[in-house]
Amino acid sequence: MKWVFIVVGMLVALAAVIAIVGWSLPVKHVASRQRTFAASPEVVWRTITDVDAFPSWRSDVKSVERVGSAVPLTWIEQGSSGRITFAIEASDPPRRLVTRIADPNLPFGGNWTYELAPAGAGTRLTITENGEIYNPVFRAVARFVLGYEATMASYLDALGKKVG
Repeated sequence: MKWVFIVVGMLVALAAVIAIVGWSLPVKHVASRQRTFAASPEVVWRTITDVDAFPSWRSDVKSVERVGSAVPLTWIEQGSSGRITFAIEASDPPRRLVTRIADPNLPFGGNWTYELAPAGAGTRLTITENGEIYNPVFRAVARFVLGYEATMASYLDALGKKVG
């Protein structure tokens, strides 16, 4: 019985340390990833803006549901992270796209800025995340376990498989 109390005490202490570390981290962060693709900026642009086709090339997206016919375009992605509503904040085809998480009830938020530039016969895509993580435990896990760039890296990997 003594070992049960020791284990439970250690788990409580670990949770407290994670929460304290999370509280010490800033809510906002900026992270960026870049990749060059063999496809033209127009092909990359069409791929990243065709939200209805996301489930065909992004393994983390199971379905997409458009929300009304409103401008800006708003949609819900059902995937490995649950249901997340997104909206387009700015669009300058085929050079710059800004999307944001449009659900204020999530424990995180922010936007992604996609910048496309010609690179030889292909395209260099830079994604910059201006993120916010409101839950201190999530902040600690995102910073020290998952990394701020993990979602961008998997997105770029999937895009590379789609466009070459």
